Amino acid sequence: MQYSAKFSSHLNASQEEVWQWMTSLDGVTKEMSPLLLMTSPAGVKSLDAVSFEPGTPIFRSWLLLFTLIPVDYSNVTLERVDEGSGFVEQSSMGSMRLWRHVRTIQPCQQGSVLIDELTFEPRFAGFGFIANKVVQFLFKHRHKQLRKYLGSA
Repeated sequence: MQYSAKFSSHLNASQEEVWQWMTSLDGVTKEMSPLLLMTSPAGVKSLDAVSFEPGTPIFRSWLLLFTLIPVDYSNVTLERVDEGSGFVEQSSMGSMRLWRHVRTIQPCQQGSVLIDELTFEPRFAGFGFIANKVVQFLFKHRHKQLRKYLGSA
């Protein structure tokens, strides 16, 4: 069974600032902190710096609970990057049969709006309810962190 979720935050930051944030691994780390850490290969600091072929994994990232305990992995795979305005990630994960993350930035009169749209299907049939709750919790946390660091408009 597939699940979907949508989250948005009106941020007190320009579209360019939000783009830099959302493509930097430092930004992603701050969004997930202190709950999760996504690992990356040595030297990879930004998705902007990684060349990719749509649909081909660019690296494997381990998801570490409280920065220590491996709980999942993601073969980070970009389908599309729209420079300065968003990306579509569709990665295989240990826990998910399907993981699709569309992240976009919309400019507005004051700041910008960052939108996350997720579609996912847990790999294990009985895990759906729990996976949905975990994803909801994590992305609410991420958006709280976004507003903390980039300001809420």
